[in-house]
Amino acid sequence: MQAKPLSLHSDRLFPADPAVRDVARRLYGEVSGLPIISPHGHTDPAWFATNAPFEDATSLLLTPDHYLFRMLYSQGVPMEALGVPSRKGASPADPRAAWRLFASHMHLFRGTPSAIWLEHVFAEVFGFDVALDAGTADLYFDRIGELLATPAFRPRALFERFNIEVLATTESPTDPLNYHKAIRESGWGGRVVTAYRPDPVVDPEHEDFWPSLERFAQLSGQDVSFWAGYLEAHRIRRQAFIAAGATSTDHGHPTAQTADLAPADAEALYHRILDGVRSKEDAELFRAQMLTEMARMSLDDGLVMQIHPGSFRNHNARLFWTQGRDKGADIPQPTDYVRALKPLLDRFGNEPGLTLILFTLDETAYSRELAPLAGHYPALRLGPAWWFHDSPEGMRRFREQTTETAGFYNTVGFNDDTRAFLSIPARHDVARRVDCGFLGRLVAEHRMTEDEAADVAQDLAYNLAKKAYKLDAPQPLPSRARLASARDA
Repeated sequence: MQAKPLSLHSDRLFPADPAVRDVARRLYGEVSGLPIISPHGHTDPAWFATNAPFEDATSLLLTPDHYLFRMLYSQGVPMEALGVPSRKGASPADPRAAWRLFASHMHLFRGTPSAIWLEHVFAEVFGFDVALDAGTADLYFDRIGELLATPAFRPRALFERFNIEVLATTESPTDPLNYHKAIRESGWGGRVVTAYRPDPVVDPEHEDFWPSLERFAQLSGQDVSFWAGYLEAHRIRRQAFIAAGATSTDHGHPTAQTADLAPADAEALYHRILDGVRSKEDAELFRAQMLTEMARMSLDDGLVMQIHPGSFRNHNARLFWTQGRDKGADIPQPTDYVRALKPLLDRFGNEPGLTLILFTLDETAYSRELAPLAGHYPALRLGPAWWFHDSPEGMRRFREQTTETAGFYNTVGFNDDTRAFLSIPARHDVARRVDCGFLGRLVAEHRMTEDEAADVAQDLAYNLAKKAYKLDAPQPLPSRARLASARDA
């Protein structure tokens, strides 16, 4: 059977209406080549510290990407057969066999964001002109392997080729940050920074809470058996992260609940947690109090605060115990923001010195709660469509439901939030195309001039993320002469 051709249409994701599509094309032409600001993600800093070659297509593209293996698992494909490591770390699957299995199931991804990202990677990064399927699996595996062995496909070379200006990884307070130190001392010019993710030491229900707390005490040099020492340990570790380039914290709580307890009550709660006599209500209250404490610390040290709530983590109990965390079994759930955030906002919501970026997996909250909150409180900004909604449709819904109340400038542009390094340019390209399509419609409806839309397009693609995450001053806006020339052509 003849291989199916692979090509990327230049108008992909643009509106079908010719008038709107023409405007979208011009706007996209102004932003497509801008550097990538990736202020939140989960790539491995070891890649850039060691600059060692990636091993093969399976370990690079398949096993780190829960979007891929969760779909395959839903169709009965075992994780082990795909090379996804178990809790014990080892994977019995042969990488080529795992890749063949993946390739034979490519039809499962039709119409999904994963298909868009993968086709971009295959065509733009590796230069394939035939689609991946069972018949081309070995061709792909061999050619990708050959390319990965060349200097041009080392992590740092790809970082530069992708035009990444800054990339933030995410580490626990118990991480010694040795890889970030190695990056800084290597002399390489790529900017890779960290972000402070304290979940293992603020969530009493985290399976690693107790060993993490012990390691936390060791790294900070603090006695965390009492409340004041525990808070001081956070301050010390946050300073270590700032020294490693961090400009933000990140909090992946089950809910957006916050609390503002009196100091004596917070101390008593902490001792109940340490004594092991806590309830589920105490665990939730402790997480809630720690969000307010983190906001207090952000006012002192300037770190931008991100809250990623609303995921029922590790919903598949059997998979969790065999494979561990982050295996595609985290499921969105309804999230209350108006009442949940009120204790924190009562204390700090009017502080212009605090930047609190809110994300959601509950799209019903966009127009009802999140946009009105961000459209009022100086401290609040809206993060982009995230995780299950990091898709063309999700991005459009986000703009449609938030712009009328929060505008564009109470949002923070786009971030890719990915472990899949090679998909970063693809994800940013999707966001830029979708935003230009949305702006093109506003221009076509005479709700915005094209010059205004060009300004907004650049802000959404580049400037807003730099400003929100305190990653230096925005670059100058593009020349209006180029835009006028494109319109007149």
